[in-house]
Amino acid sequence: MKRNILTHCAGSMTRRSALALCLAASASVMLPSLASAQSTSLRYAHNNEPASVAGAQADWFAEAVGKHSGGDIEVQVFPSSQLGKLKELAEAVSLGTIDFSHNTAGGIGSLYEPFAALDTPYLYRDVDHLMKVMDVNSPVMQELNEGLIEAANIRVIYAHYFGRRNLTANKAVRSPEDLAGEKIRAVPFPIYTTAVEGLGAAAVPVDWSEVPTALATGVVAGQENPVNVVLNVKLYEVQSHLMQTGHMSNAEVVVMNEDSWQRLSDEQKAAITAAASEIRERATKAIEENEEKDTQALRDLGMTVIGPDDGLQVEAFRESVQKLVDERFGEKYGALYDKIRAIK
Repeated sequence: MKRNILTHCAGSMTRRSALALCLAASASVMLPSLASAQSTSLRYAHNNEPASVAGAQADWFAEAVGKHSGGDIEVQVFPSSQLGKLKELAEAVSLGTIDFSHNTAGGIGSLYEPFAALDTPYLYRDVDHLMKVMDVNSPVMQELNEGLIEAANIRVIYAHYFGRRNLTANKAVRSPEDLAGEKIRAVPFPIYTTAVEGLGAAAVPVDWSEVPTALATGVVAGQENPVNVVLNVKLYEVQSHLMQTGHMSNAEVVVMNEDSWQRLSDEQKAAITAAASEIRERATKAIEENEEKDTQALRDLGMTVIGPDDGLQVEAFRESVQKLVDERFGEKYGALYDKIRAIK
């Protein structure tokens, strides 16, 4: 049995961290612990730092699952890319070598392509619209979730607001023309490289775990992320300017291996669902309440923040990005975009 697990994992995921994860999984099959005999133990791995809201909410979820299950389910959390990078973590949940992870919708699109449409730039009217679409009970999410389960053996448990993504760089940027020839880091998925190219830059796909080094060494001249991430990862130490482009409103999507879900009792599923609802609201509220405070904190730490009042041409960025999105994804995702826009 151990040989079968290792062969399957090594054939599916070639990176060292992913193989290490598979070795751990095989070991757990061969040597079950006393704790696992007494309760259900599930693993949640992700790429964010524990101090960020995205990282903290994984810990909140683990605590809430323990509470709602009366201690019957233990969720172990592995932050900061300990068990793999973004794409590896998505694949690991699909394979079942970990039980939970969170990712961008664009990242999940690497497993089921239509899911990436949820991360299309300038798609949502406001945060309320975004969260209505990303609710697991919305018609859009129900349709996508069914496809995701069928295609990749994972299901969405919940999604929380991650923030509005803004550009950072070491110079003032006010229009797409100001980014001509500039290498800007993009999340390594097509919808994100399209967003960065639409902003006017040359997109350089870089995994999140490598971003601080890439910025410090000049491999890229800038990046884009919500202000909570910029603050908690101390990107202000290697970036001087933050441009409030707000080009993408993101939700972080928490997914679970479908086989792990189906092995749970009805009572355990109810505990997971209750915890998901609780943490979705808590994390969303934390991000919303902190966006302006975090922006001011970045100003206080020396970053120059450029918004519309400072000459930032948001409409020029919007038009440039939407033109490229229409060219690359309009035909593919047009019907889905109509369904998203129809949600009130």
